[in-house]
Amino acid sequence: MTSINILPRSGPGAGPRFRPLLRRHIDQIPQLRNLSPDDRLALKAVSAVLPFRVNRYVIDNLIDWGKVPDDPLFQLTFPQRGMLDPKDFDRMADLVRRDAPAAEIRAVAREIQMSMNPHPAGQADLNVPRIDGEPLPGMQHKYRETVLYFPGQGQTCHAYCTYCFRWAQFVGIEDLRFSANEASLLARYLRRHHEVTDVLFTGGDPMVMKTDKLRSYIEPLLRIDHLIHIRIGTKALSYWPHRFTTDADADDLLRLAEDVHRAGKHLAIMAHVSHAAELYPGPVQEAIRRLRDAGCIIRSQAPLIRHVNDTSRAWAEMWKLQLDLGIVPYYMFVERDTGAKNYFEVPLARAYNIYRRAIRRVPGTGRTARGPSMSATPGKVVVDGITEIGGEEVFVLNFLQGRNPRWVQRPFFARFDPEATWLDDLRPAFGEERFFFEKEMTELERSPGEKLWGVPEPV
Repeated sequence: MTSINILPRSGPGAGPRFRPLLRRHIDQIPQLRNLSPDDRLALKAVSAVLPFRVNRYVIDNLIDWGKVPDDPLFQLTFPQRGMLDPKDFDRMADLVRRDAPAAEIRAVAREIQMSMNPHPAGQADLNVPRIDGEPLPGMQHKYRETVLYFPGQGQTCHAYCTYCFRWAQFVGIEDLRFSANEASLLARYLRRHHEVTDVLFTGGDPMVMKTDKLRSYIEPLLRIDHLIHIRIGTKALSYWPHRFTTDADADDLLRLAEDVHRAGKHLAIMAHVSHAAELYPGPVQEAIRRLRDAGCIIRSQAPLIRHVNDTSRAWAEMWKLQLDLGIVPYYMFVERDTGAKNYFEVPLARAYNIYRRAIRRVPGTGRTARGPSMSATPGKVVVDGITEIGGEEVFVLNFLQGRNPRWVQRPFFARFDPEATWLDDLRPAFGEERFFFEKEMTELERSPGEKLWGVPEPV
């Protein structure tokens, strides 16, 4: 592999310096002064419950302030009144309005947070792997081939998405955080599990880490023969593209990518991109070019979110632009059943129609995008269609991933429900009492240390 094409520049760190803007900085953001006093109060009240973090790049390059509050990138990054139940909002707004002590605000916030399903899909109970019977914090092993790893120094982001399904990572409750600091445990676990071919570094955002720290997690994995794919889930391309271009260790990061490829592994950037507006600025396009020059595959994924990207036009425009830039469209997710889901969720029937209308507007190279997919407790369940069978209108469903690999690509059917937004809202079609996987799931929930694989698949 040839060396990466490092752009000339005036020296390390020649670009802008990253500085987060948090809840305490709200009154210092000039653009927010155009909001009404009630809207600013709402922003402070909601951000006392759900995490808020932004930066100047997002404010200056992604948000059309002439369209606020309806601008999709504003909705994506600035908390909104409707994200809280009206009663909870009124309680918190009253505390903020009278400048209540921080401890009182924190206590009410904790009460509201714990009612918002902070750890959906069994990730705290069913996904945590073990060595010699001891749980490994900061790791998840839900699907046979893939292990998720939450590096301790990467459990924040350059900016927070308002709909983040991992919001509980960022609200200061240690018992809710996934975080690992011993890379040796990851390598030790992988050496015992030859079925694992993929590791996904996730968070938070691993790209908030300095390259030398990221290297300390990745290098030990390069000597594990059966591990082939290393993925990094990140929003940095959208929220801080300078991480790949002008940050002081941007070139070191790309050299790390080269080292991964020289070791015979594949490095994939799993880019979280929710809207085409994130991909138009020059810095993000330059970051994409540099990553691709370094041999990285970039795949894009995001949930379908009301107020942000809930039209087929938005998805078709985004997927087409991604193809132009060399990004592989990967997943359209359904908003998870956690946090402010009532504000952001879209009924499954509407989600399917948005996906169908969007995917038929992109060329075949863009039809790699799969969706709408629910990352539910049993696995990734996709809505493949809505049809009528034997006089009954049904959802056609399928597993893209499953806790039991034998569930994958086994179609099943649910009664059509125009209001359903999640798998738990659905009921089996044709008079069946339960879906085919529910018996095994019940047994797994009784023995959470067990896995639903182990017998080799027939070839």
